[in-house]
Amino acid sequence: MKEPQIIVCAKQIPDPEAPFSNVTVNVEKKQVLVDAPDVISPYDENALEAAIRIKEELGGKITVLSMGRKVSDTVLRKTIAAGADALILLEDPLFEGLESNSVAYVLSCAIKKIVAYDLVLTGRQAGDWDSGQVGLILAEMLDIPCISMARSIKIHDGAVVVEKTVPVGYEVVEAGLPALVTVSNEVGELRYVARSKMLGLLRRPMPIPKWGLKDLGDNAERLKKVQLMELAPPADMGRACTIIEGSTDEQAARLAAVLKELR
Repeated sequence: MKEPQIIVCAKQIPDPEAPFSNVTVNVEKKQVLVDAPDVISPYDENALEAAIRIKEELGGKITVLSMGRKVSDTVLRKTIAAGADALILLEDPLFEGLESNSVAYVLSCAIKKIVAYDLVLTGRQAGDWDSGQVGLILAEMLDIPCISMARSIKIHDGAVVVEKTVPVGYEVVEAGLPALVTVSNEVGELRYVARSKMLGLLRRPMPIPKWGLKDLGDNAERLKKVQLMELAPPADMGRACTIIEGSTDEQAARLAAVLKELR
């Protein structure tokens, strides 16, 4: 079998582990503002880990695609440090705030420009908006089979074999290549990247291709932005602290009564 060519789609998002106090809602501008450093979406890191495991077993090449209005090559170079071979940034002011169908369209144009690929991996959903739509739409646009919610991925005899997570366990599903698989967190976290390796990579000159809309066909009419009709901050939950005293049995009984009252 020839060495597989794998494309991993990785989104740059504000750190989802940022404390709630770092998140504000601008009602007038209909914007959610997060005061946190940018990171790679965790589910996309799961997808990259799955790709690296396949590469370790069969060889091949991993190309990472990331798109946005302004994509940080500093953040995305982590993918190279972890084991990817190439990184392409899809960067254009018109790529900001796109709805899922438009995001999938831009990614499909980039993948068709790359031409040679056997497997496309995405996270099961993004770590910011959690829509879980782009991977499925992308497969439709590429006209290739799609398997979602993967917990394990293997390539064998020209096919991809996936353990697909379902509510009662998992199913084993097979599809011919090329194919697209959306990866779930059960695959495992992206391997640790030593800080020294990351710093060394940042200091070393590395040309990273940047493709804008003109490089992908300049079809701005296909791009649609998300239209927020209304945005409001979360309601005040009325947080309060209640001290429950007494013996262990008394505390348990009183706690049960409080939780029952609060439903």
